[in-house]
Amino acid sequence: MAGEPRGELREPSGLAFRKVACTLGIDHGSKRIGLAISDPDGKVALPAGTLTSRGLERDLAAIRELVEARQVERIVVGLPLHMDGRSGRQAEAARAFAERLASELGLPVDTIDERWTTREAERALRETGRKGKKKRAVIDSVAAALLLRTYLEREGAG
Repeated sequence: MAGEPRGELREPSGLAFRKVACTLGIDHGSKRIGLAISDPDGKVALPAGTLTSRGLERDLAAIRELVEARQVERIVVGLPLHMDGRSGRQAEAARAFAERLASELGLPVDTIDERWTTREAERALRETGRKGKKKRAVIDSVAAALLLRTYLEREGAG
């Protein structure tokens, strides 16, 4: 309704109920898909695990389950551009994945430059002392959280 604050549902009784909806961040890769979820206020981005890619249809089904369980209202997919800003094969695959997500789930899906997120995630995990398989198991999810955090900060500033 016009004039009502965004994110609130007004019941006929006049009581306001906060709409609980989150943003999902995705670090798309051919082998693993890093996932992150925001809080309902869009202030905090938390790692939400890693999905081992099992083909597009299975990946979409798994993401659909997460979207429904977490009441996701929008998605942001990292775009792995080259350091000079050019779009390569991986960036085109991420764009195609984002388009398919939007089409299949009927949600707004944005992309965001993620050139530095994996390196930042690796550095952060190195500082915690994680190594080998333990590090690889969480790096994609941490990268997704970093790209989601950047997205939320930009959205909040706009």
